[in-house]
Amino acid sequence: MRELDTLKIPATAVPGGVAFEGAWESCYRANLWSRLASRILWRVAKFDYSSENDLYSAVRALDWPRYFRVERTLRVNVTAQKSPLKSLEFATLRIKDAVCDRFRDALGKRPSVERATPDVRVHAFLESTRATLYLDTSGEPLFKRSWRTGRTEAPLRENLAAGIIALTGWQPGEVLLDPMCGGATLLAEAAAMARGRAPGARRSFAFEKLSAFRPGDWEQVRGERGEEHSPRLHGSDNDAEALKAARRNLGEAGVERWVKLEQADVLERSAPAASGVMVMNPPYGERMGSPEALAQFYPRLGDALKQRFAGWRCYIFTADLRVPKLIRLEPSRRTPLWNGALECRLYEFEIVRGRPTRDSRR
Repeated sequence: MRELDTLKIPATAVPGGVAFEGAWESCYRANLWSRLASRILWRVAKFDYSSENDLYSAVRALDWPRYFRVERTLRVNVTAQKSPLKSLEFATLRIKDAVCDRFRDALGKRPSVERATPDVRVHAFLESTRATLYLDTSGEPLFKRSWRTGRTEAPLRENLAAGIIALTGWQPGEVLLDPMCGGATLLAEAAAMARGRAPGARRSFAFEKLSAFRPGDWEQVRGERGEEHSPRLHGSDNDAEALKAARRNLGEAGVERWVKLEQADVLERSAPAASGVMVMNPPYGERMGSPEALAQFYPRLGDALKQRFAGWRCYIFTADLRVPKLIRLEPSRRTPLWNGALECRLYEFEIVRGRPTRDSRR
């Protein structure tokens, strides 16, 4: 909600997201500027149901030719929570048939179905007795910024990276360091924030395929500019291939001049300033080896932070919930987050200087 507030779009919290009302310019602006959302959905109907036939009747009653042209390709997605229906595949088929049959009734022809790259996506959410229908105004998920080229293992989605940066409270006037930067997703998002770059500036949106689309209003929204700062961003990794990918990604994002990259081990590198914000996404097992190896790594990381980063706020995003115990530092905050289906935490550590414990030395 805070992000939409900055865009002057009043919103309210709802289960699984936020909701807002307004003119189409608000929809355009939210798609263009939201760094955190996955999709912006337009609710077109809500009704009671108990069977697939109920779904078909209610969906067919809607004036679908009002929303998009029959030449547009179509895909239907259905998700459910406590739905009495036994087959979501059959429910999807019935909703798709209802949309297409309404077009056939009105125009004598049906839209084509396209699963990979449809022009229009209809989303249905089924609860125990209520169904809600949405038209997707985003198209491809909003985390796809159209700049990532380097391939590194287990990359963060861009909207999750932006959310992590926001949760650190980092401001463009502060130094920011990612000492395990991988493909530099965190740094690219931070740089784009600081430079006032719209995350959707280089992509298209599904609302451009809907009948309500007004190109003139969209061009006006696209012309809006954010506030520009000159951030001090630093990244490092001990993997030369990861750094190559980071440089490519930062270059594609157009922010390479704002980020200083170097090859360095997180356990040995020094702080680039007397104070700042460190944020990292260690590879918690997938790229780093066994739980035993991580159990040896984290105490050494805690020692390195105390020795070289006193005065810094350090944030570790990880699915390894042993981190506070292993790193031997008390987190000042723990924020639950999800990386896809993986439950994670963002741990905040305010670093003060201390001595390494005997059994955590190399």
